[in-house]
Order: sequence, then structure tokens, then C-alpha cells
Amino acid sequence: MGQNRRWRRAMIDRIVPADAKSVLDVACGPAGVSLQLADRTDAEIVGIDLTEDMLLQGKHNVDVAGMGDRVHLVIGRGQQLPFADSQFDALTFTYLLRYVDDPQSTLNELARVIKPGGTAASLEFFLPPSRFWRFWWWGFTRIVLPTAGWVTGGWAWFVVGRFLGPSISNHYRRYPLSWTIDAWQRAGFEDVGTQIMSLGGGLVMWGTRSNG
Repeated sequence: MGQNRRWRRAMIDRIVPADAKSVLDVACGPAGVSLQLADRTDAEIVGIDLTEDMLLQGKHNVDVAGMGDRVHLVIGRGQQLPFADSQFDALTFTYLLRYVDDPQSTLNELARVIKPGGTAASLEFFLPPSRFWRFWWWGFTRIVLPTAGWVTGGWAWFVVGRFLGPSISNHYRRYPLSWTIDAWQRAGFEDVGTQIMSLGGGLVMWGTRSNG
């Protein structure tokens, strides 16, 4: 229902005010965020993702948008970035932490490649804090999403829809928001902020790489 686009815009809002010359987009997928960053900044954008099929689609999207001179896509893992220390002025990552074995070490690695004083921003799914809205979120993720996936894409999309809700719940059972804020700070970020989106369906976070 258009929420993901709004969430991504809110994340990019945290990067755009900065005078960034280079931005790394981690877990870039088909380059949706990378292209928005290129459209809203003058920076050179590097997108990185583990999945080759996603990057192929991303390259197609970049070519169609005529952004091949400013958006460069590479294959790699967020846990082991193939970049030098303090290489980028800013960084984004989207729907990443649920898919890594060690969120803390991943955040440490992300912080490593940002220049001191640079900005990082992220977008993740979240759990509605209100019990009322969490009840409806539970029904949507456990019933509506798998059913809609089956109707629109068959068995493969049913499996994707069935996976999402439990994956989100299990992640925040292990790593609640308070832990995640502390993890950003342990990784070397200051002024860590959060914005809960769509009654708790999404979470935007941001912080500034410390000079220490």
C-alpha cells in the first residue's frame, strides 16, 4: 500500500541534509534506494548486495534511469565489506539485520567504512508497540500476506509471505529496540535516533559516526 516507498524516503531524509560526496547503500537489492540517493544528492553512490539476481535487476534499473555514471553496483556481504576504513561520507542499509548471524559485528563493520562525522541511516521492519495494532499486524503478516502471495505469485510467494512475520517477531525477541540502539552506540555512532513508521510496521534509525 505504498508504505515501503514512504519509509525509504524517510530514511533518505536523514542522509540528504548532509553534504555527502560518496554514499554506500548496503543490501541495495534492485537499487531502489541507490537511485533515490542519486536523485536527491550529488554524491557518487555505491550499492552492494549479496544476491546476484538482485544486482542484475538493479543494473537494469540503473541503466533505464540513465544513472550508470553515478550509481555503481558490486556484489558482497554487509558483514565483510570490500572497502577501506572511512571510505564513505554516508551509508544506508535496508532490511539487513534480520539476515545476519551477528548484528553487532555487522554494525561494527558498517561503521568502519564511514568517515568520522558521517551519517548512517537504516530501514527495518518493526513490531507495533501498541497491543491493539500488534494484533492486527499479526493477522496481516500471518494470514493476509501468505494468502496474497499465493494468489499473486503461487507457492514461492506463499513461502515468502509466511516467512516474513515470524522472522520479524523472532528477531525482536532476540534483539529488542533498546538492544539495537545500544548496538549502534557500541559500534561508534552518536546521536542515535529512531522513527517508528506506520503505527509500528517500519523503523527508521540513524546516527553519526563518532570522531573517537
